[in-house]
Amino acid sequence: MRCLDAKRILDIGLGLPAAILVTPLAAIVTAAILLTSGRPILLTQTRVGANEQPIRVLKFRTMGRNTPVVAKSELDALGNVYTPLGPFLRRWSLDELPQVLNVLHGEMSLVGPRPALPTQEDLLTLRRRHTVLSLKPGLTGLAQIEGREALTLATKVRFEALYKRRRSIGLDLIILARTVRVLFSSRGTY
Repeated sequence: MRCLDAKRILDIGLGLPAAILVTPLAAIVTAAILLTSGRPILLTQTRVGANEQPIRVLKFRTMGRNTPVVAKSELDALGNVYTPLGPFLRRWSLDELPQVLNVLHGEMSLVGPRPALPTQEDLLTLRRRHTVLSLKPGLTGLAQIEGREALTLATKVRFEALYKRRRSIGLDLIILARTVRVLFSSRGTY
């Protein structure tokens, strides 16, 4: 069996039970957003997918309705743009829960580089240089378990390139297991 076929089987085999398991949590998050911030609850953002094809990524809304779509590193310059629950949802990565549907649909994988915004030209340039853009974006990745937002862009892309060279189902399982630990440590989050 080819690695890509096995990876898709892993994405569906773990993604479907994950979607079922997070449904009650997603319902609570939905109700909390509705009560504290109103609609819309979900938003879609255009991101860069595999081979630089645009994909629509689902997220729970964590910022005000008219906040421009910019990289996390540019949010501080905009002032306080978060909804009342926004920082909490982002700190625990709960805003990313709907992306399990992107995985099941095949636009994303459980493990891969995080999907970049089309405007993140500095990140995209580094990813082109290291041929990382051929990979499907993931819910988590090697850079996320090694430091998340605390890493420089160059370091993130080096981890993504290392993942590309060494990718395997075994490595994906290790990254998924370590992701759970990282989420509860808040290491590298805003």
